[in-house]
Amino acid sequence: MSRELVEYDVLVVGGGPAGLATAIRLRQLASARQMDLSVCLIEKGSEIGAHILSGAVMEPRAIAELFPDWKERGGPVNAPVIRDEIYYLTGPESALTTPGILVPPSMHNQGNYVISLGNMCRWLAGQAEACGVDIFPGFAANEVLFKENGSVAGIATGDMGIDVAGNEKETYTPGMELRAKYTVFAEGCRGHLGRQLIDNFNLARDADPQHYSIGLKELWDVKPGVHEQGLVVHGVGWPIGAGVTHGFFLYHLENNQVVVGLSVNLDYSNPYLSPFSEFQRLKHHPLIARVLKDGRRVSYGARAIAKGGVNSLPRMSMPGALLAGCEAGTLNFAKIKGTHTAIKSGMIAAETLFEALTNGDPGGNDLIGYANNIRESWLYDELYRVRNYGPALHKFGLLMGSAFNYLDQVFFKGKLPYTLHDKNQDHAALKPASDCRKLEYPKPDGILSFDRLSSVFISNTNHEEDQPCHLTLKNKDVPITINLEKFGYPEQYYCPAGVYELVEQEGRQSYQINAQNCVHCKTCDIKDPTQNIMWICPEGGGGPNYPNM
Repeated sequence: MSRELVEYDVLVVGGGPAGLATAIRLRQLASARQMDLSVCLIEKGSEIGAHILSGAVMEPRAIAELFPDWKERGGPVNAPVIRDEIYYLTGPESALTTPGILVPPSMHNQGNYVISLGNMCRWLAGQAEACGVDIFPGFAANEVLFKENGSVAGIATGDMGIDVAGNEKETYTPGMELRAKYTVFAEGCRGHLGRQLIDNFNLARDADPQHYSIGLKELWDVKPGVHEQGLVVHGVGWPIGAGVTHGFFLYHLENNQVVVGLSVNLDYSNPYLSPFSEFQRLKHHPLIARVLKDGRRVSYGARAIAKGGVNSLPRMSMPGALLAGCEAGTLNFAKIKGTHTAIKSGMIAAETLFEALTNGDPGGNDLIGYANNIRESWLYDELYRVRNYGPALHKFGLLMGSAFNYLDQVFFKGKLPYTLHDKNQDHAALKPASDCRKLEYPKPDGILSFDRLSSVFISNTNHEEDQPCHLTLKNKDVPITINLEKFGYPEQYYCPAGVYELVEQEGRQSYQINAQNCVHCKTCDIKDPTQNIMWICPEGGGGPNYPNM
């Protein structure tokens, strides 16, 4: 069976805010000029929004540019922020409140909204289809297609109906080739095709290494007496130890729902650190427990976050393709927000493409004007002003780094005459297990804290079991000979879904990958100390199915 071939003017890979904004803006511009411009968007999740996970507090600046009447169109936004609270947890029972005067401007949320980004993307998908965009969820982009001259020609979706040994089953269906004059890659943080393109075209040669954190999140139904719609709570401190950059959040949505989460930078050094277990322990602090204790946990998820900022941005154009949103790393980590920057980058990508195509561009060129358009926008100015935020925390620690950032943002408005850099790779930060203290975590109580498997269950994660493992190893011996012997097998701690397991067979320890549990967070692809694990797309539609996340 041969692949079906379909051609478009522009192909967008990824149904997050960047990809949807790209597709919508292209069709808006084409409609205004009465042009026939074909735009296709594919998404690996079973539906738009199924794989979307974010805090999220949304700054409306970009969505208002894309749709000035976004509220009248029924944008799913019902919880404007009423106030911010910021805490430093000094212990398991105590906390200090940060006075508002000491909070940097980037952490003020007046005028923003507490949202479900998954629902926002579902709404954007409806707007995109109304604009004439072809949207195909459940199709995983598995391979980049190239022309003979080396330019990007499009993508091929993965074959369906392949068994675990790589053989064709009775249900076998070959993937499709989707070719386009230009392809926009908007897969989100650590997109597996974007990662390949960055390496293939050496796009990051002038950038600092990208830095990441893992974000863990739960959605809860809570009692009306403890719910305060629009309240935004952030904090640091207990239970995370000194030297690990992190932050927690508690956002009050509408309908007596709250989201609680923890973000842990992936440059930590102790291989025994478990971000998942730290998150479960965090919820026992009275500040959070009083809100959750009589509630019900509805959903759970985890996702890596690209936080290197402007210093880590690669070149975002290459022959035949552009990168947009968190695929490149446009998130503003100082604000803990990436939705508005993703949407704006998608709009700029669309405007760059439209200008080229209306001038008769046949496709396949390197649209270097995209970089100039990014640089001349408020997006770049915003990211540039907080360029020192992450490096300061890494170099000076939480307290001194926060003091530096306060001075930088409040007194110098982000325009200090020098730039801090962090050239270290996150995965290289792990120390040998013999040099570190083994961390002991309390057992979950099933009321506030839970185990990994019950958490994965409520993420609605599902994969076709009889398929090739999408968590691939460059060397199958490394997990035992290096990761276990030197680092104490850190996979069992950093994975938030119980994917990696040590099992004993005939008196020997062996390595087991429970790929069915994978929530597509990409942490293993980032944090593995030997960079031996490579995440690739499973069969289309597999993975989590997040509701209201």
